[in-house]
Amino acid sequence: MPRRSLIFRIICIGILLHLYVGLRLIPDLPGGSFSHGLAVAWLAFSCALIPVGMLARSIEQQRLSAPFAWIGLLAMGFFSSLLILTALRDLVLLALGAVNLVWPHTLDLASWRSRSATLVLGLAGLVTALGFVNARRRARVVDVKVPIAHLPPALNGFTLVQISDIHVGPTIKRGYVDAIVTAVNALQPDLIAITGDVIDGSVPQLARHTAPLGRLHARHGVYLVTGNHEYYSGANAWIAEFRRLGLTVLLNQHVVITHDGAQAIIAGVNDYSAGRFDPAHQSDPVAALAHAPQDITLKILLAHQPRSAAAAAKAGFTLQLSGHTHGGQFFPWNYFVRLQQPFTAGLARWDALWVYTSRGTGYWGPPKRLGAPSEITRITLVLDSAHDAA
Repeated sequence: MPRRSLIFRIICIGILLHLYVGLRLIPDLPGGSFSHGLAVAWLAFSCALIPVGMLARSIEQQRLSAPFAWIGLLAMGFFSSLLILTALRDLVLLALGAVNLVWPHTLDLASWRSRSATLVLGLAGLVTALGFVNARRRARVVDVKVPIAHLPPALNGFTLVQISDIHVGPTIKRGYVDAIVTAVNALQPDLIAITGDVIDGSVPQLARHTAPLGRLHARHGVYLVTGNHEYYSGANAWIAEFRRLGLTVLLNQHVVITHDGAQAIIAGVNDYSAGRFDPAHQSDPVAALAHAPQDITLKILLAHQPRSAAAAAKAGFTLQLSGHTHGGQFFPWNYFVRLQQPFTAGLARWDALWVYTSRGTGYWGPPKRLGAPSEITRITLVLDSAHDAA
């Protein structure tokens, strides 16, 4: 679908959704024509600003793009909650209407409509404020232990720190990235894995904001794989920039590391959808293991999307580290992730393969997180003594 046609359709859908909210809420708001006029003006303002916020990164001048992005994306975050709460309110009013049909005049529906309209506005504002605070504070450190059968003793306690989905772009800048890097380095991991969607914009726009990634340091290095957003933003240019910063980019490739005499394979695949942008970048877990030593049992795969798991399990990997989902980022999108991905967040199994899905270290779109906190993940490999004893 041509980009202009897609944008036009998105704008039309946005207008229809704003009309729905306006028609369902505004007539029931207290305060008469004054409050109704303010609500109409805000909805019109929101309808115009949200597309501008989404497209702000295409504005070359940073002085203009940043404020448009902040205003538009905050409006998007508020409207998303307003839309969901309006729909929930309609369900409640429908149920109350059914009660009055069965037992006439039991409830004062006019009062319910007025109070609930005000409540929806207040809750949308509160949820947006809480989500903003959660999104903008530095990601917390989450500790995860992964039991590995037949793990070499030297690798028992091996630590990997995973960061993912930072989305440096319109509202995430150098200071935000710098805080993440400082926190990761303080953990002194054996290896650092970056599982894609680092950026939302071009190298000329964002290079100075991603520069702190060059400070990342781990005993066995820093490894990165591409996410879908790298392909939206010029993947080849970003791959060159990441390498310039000293990061090891794995493009359907692997490396062998030796840790206190024991060896492990660290592999990476291009994003699951990369082949649509560049056939040469088709994601291929089997190719990522090409010519790997057969006697190394621990094989770790970095793959941006969890849905690489089926191919990774078939290829013989032990552990896959992924991101992409953001854990849903905020309600109700966490319930929709499973329509596309096998896992939403946390540690899970796909046959013999362990899969850890990060909720992401930044956020995308609205600066808003609720019920899906951002994370810096410290993964510790431990011997699966129960399996080995069996």
